[in-house]
Amino acid sequence: MKKSIMAIAGLVIGLSIITAQAALKPSVIYDMGGKFDKSFNQASYNGAEQYLKDTGIKYADFEIKNEAQREQVMLRMAQRGHSPIVVAGFQQAPVVERVAKKFPDTKFVLIDAVVDLPNVRSVVFKEQEGSFLVGALAALKSKTDTVSFIGGMDIPLIRKFACGYEQGAKYVNIDVKVLQNMTGTTPAAWNDPAKGSELARAQFDQGADVVYGAAGGTGVGINQAAVDSGKLAIGVDSNQNYMHPGTMLTSMVKRVDVAVYKAFEDVANDNFTSGLQVLGLKEEGVDWALDEFNQPLLDETVVAQINSLKQEIIDGKISVHNWEDTQSCTY
Repeated sequence: MKKSIMAIAGLVIGLSIITAQAALKPSVIYDMGGKFDKSFNQASYNGAEQYLKDTGIKYADFEIKNEAQREQVMLRMAQRGHSPIVVAGFQQAPVVERVAKKFPDTKFVLIDAVVDLPNVRSVVFKEQEGSFLVGALAALKSKTDTVSFIGGMDIPLIRKFACGYEQGAKYVNIDVKVLQNMTGTTPAAWNDPAKGSELARAQFDQGADVVYGAAGGTGVGINQAAVDSGKLAIGVDSNQNYMHPGTMLTSMVKRVDVAVYKAFEDVANDNFTSGLQVLGLKEEGVDWALDEFNQPLLDETVVAQINSLKQEIIDGKISVHNWEDTQSCTY
């Protein structure tokens, strides 16, 4: 009798999961720059693709081309019963707030910004912690004691990357010079490889020999300029080490892919929670990338030093300043 009850209970649970998965209609709305930007948007795409590969559950997606599309697309997704709707990019926050209020039964996941509603999960990252590590690595590998940073759109989020990078570089070499430029002040800054290349070359002319780009699709031009100039580059968001072996020193990996996958999975398993999630080194939300493509550039001593810094941040022995807290960078 007991075994029969357990079997029935197991069957009910199994049917509930199957029903939830059958009703699952996940979707992703990418930000400017396109889903194949090899960076932030592509990390979102990779998470959705991995879920499709693992489960066979298809998803809808859309690449934002202009501001007017944001609300139109999100409304259409909600009207067609998509849930969760994963929205990549801070600029989409106001639209998420408006649409989520109209569709309280639809689950939304906003990446890189915060909307406080009962049907919205907001996922933000401690980009400054991962950037600290790659900044330290840049300073350790620099032969000129000059490294550089190129951001995309000049916004507080990208200032977090820049500030963390400078802190890491100064932590291992207080005398290192850190050059900084932003690509622009509009969303077009995320997809301007020519401008990225131009800025990188100007920084190399000023003595920089390692450049870190946090600029979405613009980073393609930054990295290519490093190849052409015989300098080192650091990728961002997705692991870009494979792009130019011998040039890519490392990548500051931001696990947007995991955030997307987890959102799909949680809704499928009826385990979705709203609210704020903040992911740093301790939560494995950011990291530095070490693989077969950049391993030849790094000796064991350097790898051990960066991993030691990583552990000290996790343990709270090193506190990485968040630019957004004071609108300034301290180290």
